[in-house]
Amino acid sequence: MDRLRIDKWLWAARFFKTRSLAAEEIGKNRVQVNGDVAKASREVKPGDTVAMRMGPLTRTVTVRGLSGQRGPAPVAQQLYEETAESLAAQAAFREQRRAGTEPALAIEQGRPTKRDRRELDGAARRYAEWDDRWSASLPPEDDER
Repeated sequence: MDRLRIDKWLWAARFFKTRSLAAEEIGKNRVQVNGDVAKASREVKPGDTVAMRMGPLTRTVTVRGLSGQRGPAPVAQQLYEETAESLAAQAAFREQRRAGTEPALAIEQGRPTKRDRRELDGAARRYAEWDDRWSASLPPEDDER
């Protein structure tokens, strides 16, 4: 076997859990082979370069071997070799995520805290005073008869 479909290779190399998921990602133009957008029927051979966009990262690997069946992870890792640029980009992304801010601190919407509720209630009491200002009936006018 010197050639294999890209969707089957991605599945066998354990980049995707099912072959249909691999074909779906290929259909969304997230996989390139040797710089060209791939289709699911595209065949790869050892020495080809495969670039996959997985979330915010783009992983670039070189095909080292072919396998038509999915095996254990150590065997699957022998089917490809990740490029140095791809490994550096992954390390930089991990470091950026680790040093990033806490996502919960950026939440501006959602359920208010106890302090927020107190501020809202205080503002409502100060400014609204709805019952004192508004009535469904018209104010009494002086009857001039």
